[in-house]
Amino acid sequence: MNDSARCILVMGVSGSGKSRIGRDLATAMGADFIDADDYHSPLNVAKMARGEPLDDEDRKEWLITLSELLRSHRLKERDVVIACSALKKRYRDVLRQGAPTLNTLYLQGNREVLLERLNSRGAHFFSGERMLDSQLQTLEPPGDDEAICLDVRYSPKAIIERFLAQSRSG
Repeated sequence: MNDSARCILVMGVSGSGKSRIGRDLATAMGADFIDADDYHSPLNVAKMARGEPLDDEDRKEWLITLSELLRSHRLKERDVVIACSALKKRYRDVLRQGAPTLNTLYLQGNREVLLERLNSRGAHFFSGERMLDSQLQTLEPPGDDEAICLDVRYSPKAIIERFLAQSRSG
């Protein structure tokens, strides 16, 4: 298989701007865009809407589905950007089963900034301080060897420009 397709993961906790940055990055690259939230099962959506955090078992099939989507893009040699929380290293490892050369952009921010962003955005099935705290507690931040880490306080345009520049030079 030719690995000429670029597969990029935009990750971070809720409120970090994954979907916005991912969509804009895909547009800038001429790539397809996948919002992982669109692939949660109705049971997972209902659980999050009740304010209950997902556990590893809840995420298992979801991550496998996302990995298969990445694999499909690679097979078709289509560039793709996926916005996914990918909070734990083992979740990112599942995604890499579909895209071994997965490039990762980690959107990092402190709790206060993230909470402010969450509170200011529109309707989403995931909201609230309790859920943010759960995600921050679950988060296994990637190191510099796994991802390009950028602060959410940069503008979306600056994040995309910095990511593209660093991914070309790295």
